[in-house]
Amino acid sequence: MSDAVAQAVHFNATLVPHRSLSRRGFRWLIGVLLAANLLIGLPVFLLGAWPVIGFMGLDVALVVVLFRLNYKSGRLTETLKLTDSALIVTRLDPEGLVEETRLDAYWLRVDMDDPPEHESRLTLISRGNRLVVGRFLTPDERLEVAKALRAAVARIRTPTYDHRWE
Repeated sequence: MSDAVAQAVHFNATLVPHRSLSRRGFRWLIGVLLAANLLIGLPVFLLGAWPVIGFMGLDVALVVVLFRLNYKSGRLTETLKLTDSALIVTRLDPEGLVEETRLDAYWLRVDMDDPPEHESRLTLISRGNRLVVGRFLTPDERLEVAKALRAAVARIRTPTYDHRWE
């Protein structure tokens, strides 16, 4: 089938990392940390131990930097699109680089432990090519994606007949 002919999409999922702390929650957290540091640091400063304030500011700065890195890694997305002939995995990293991998749909095998363990990986295998997807998902979320993708692959492989025997 040529690329000019649109193929049916049998499965389409976009995987994104979960971030439990919103931007508003992040601001609240930093505000609480600053207030706590001020409550502890001000009396210590007044007692003459002024360097303590600087170190308390460093710990807040470190928390801000680490959360920013965490939010940046949260911009990673993976899109799985299953057509009649291929599974197209498009990975968009936090820097905006796009990586696309095509796996033959007919030979596609979806590997995942059931029940999942913490180290379980969702691996897509086709003609010797292996691709691990959804590393940032929880084991149960990976299993859910694996089951849905297996069902979609099974539907592609099952022939459909549109004639009647009457």
